Amino acid sequence: MTMWEYAPAPESRDIANLKAAYRPFVNGEFVDGGGEPLKTLNPATEEVLAEVGTANASDVDAAVKAARRAYERTWSALPGSERAKYLFRIARLIQERARELAVLETLDNGKPVKESRDADIPTAAAHFFYHAGWADKLSYAGLGPDPRPLGVAGQVIPWNFPLLMLAWKIAPALATGNTVVLKPAETTPLTALVFAEICQQADLPPGVVNILPGAGDVGAELVRHPGVDKVAFTGSTEVGKQIQRAVAGTPKRLTLELGGKAANVVFDDAPLDQAVDGIVNGIFFNQGHVCCAGSRLLAQESVVDELLAKLRYRVSTLRLGDPLDKNTDIGAINSAEQLGKIRELVESGDNEGAHRWTSPCPVPERGFFFAPTVFSGVQQSMRIAREEIFGPVLSVLTFRTPEEAVAKANNTPYGLSAGVWTEKGSRILWMANRLRAGVVWANTFNRFDPAAPFGGYRESGFGREGGRTGLEAYLDA
Repeated sequence: MTMWEYAPAPESRDIANLKAAYRPFVNGEFVDGGGEPLKTLNPATEEVLAEVGTANASDVDAAVKAARRAYERTWSALPGSERAKYLFRIARLIQERARELAVLETLDNGKPVKESRDADIPTAAAHFFYHAGWADKLSYAGLGPDPRPLGVAGQVIPWNFPLLMLAWKIAPALATGNTVVLKPAETTPLTALVFAEICQQADLPPGVVNILPGAGDVGAELVRHPGVDKVAFTGSTEVGKQIQRAVAGTPKRLTLELGGKAANVVFDDAPLDQAVDGIVNGIFFNQGHVCCAGSRLLAQESVVDELLAKLRYRVSTLRLGDPLDKNTDIGAINSAEQLGKIRELVESGDNEGAHRWTSPCPVPERGFFFAPTVFSGVQQSMRIAREEIFGPVLSVLTFRTPEEAVAKANNTPYGLSAGVWTEKGSRILWMANRLRAGVVWANTFNRFDPAAPFGGYRESGFGREGGRTGLEAYLDA
């Protein structure tokens, strides 16, 4: 039998226009930050990409004050139709620089360039287009006759979708008349700082958007600052709890989008080939660095053997390697620290008696890589069934009845997302009404649209982002 191999299809890193150094963005200008500079790494090669200036407490104060001035003197006073023009301009500039942003995102984050190119960057632009359309229609959003902006929004985003999470935060804030101070993740600040260039290109008034790179101390300083009216955070549940404690007792509004341990439920009447592709997309997209990843597969007992055979074959065809190769399916883990966490949890699965199967794909000797892994024979008490791994690791459990599937799916402190695979529409609706998750996908997974609200319950956070509902978090009706 002839075995066909994909020829390398590398994207040129020169397209990223990578600079040797980047600086914080305050009041419409790039400034020297008062924090210790950090070096951001390419997780696929462990090479230093650039030196990034970071902020300190005085920079946070300066950025919040700049945002306050812009809010009071300029931005909140603009008609919605004028704010919309800026958002449309930003969206078009993201499109025009899409290839540059995609390559830069892949270099800094480690995700395959085809995901940056085909998912992250287009969806980021779509969020600005969508929210631009709302800017002059807020009084028709069903959020009161005269909805008003809150003021200055302090926003902290994670490293798994750097530019996309920025768009999820900044687009609704600007559309509703707020100004922004945003802290990107410590390991992935580069596309946020290029976005600052886009703000300059769009002639956005100074102070409307401010970008402060740095570690967790910068985010903590921003959350605590008395000049911040609204805090939006996406990240770990542990940090989300710290933020909630810091904000408690203050008038600040808060939205949190935190961790998850989503169940992907496959019934015996599901189209198994379609379900396998949905399972693969649900857990191995972006190396499993997804809060709503379908990291628990609940398979009905009568089809679990057939489903596992199909799944293992499909996973064995995934290509792991250079994220800049357009043929790559699985890129690099974002950091050595995250790779260590994944390895530690996988080892716990081995020790607790689950059956581990790992793709036979070759793993590069250099860089932070982890081969796609599937655990079968998983019990509810095991750590791999309870804790968020945030990596390309799937835990497989079984069930006999729909009631058992619901009980096992809900047996988690999280509640961000879930998937249901069955040919019966009535069963999908029955399950969706009983699954404690903010989003339930039917015969698909990881489908997003700027018009659809997204968010969780319990330890997955509260509040919604996207859609008409997502505007409410930035308005005082």
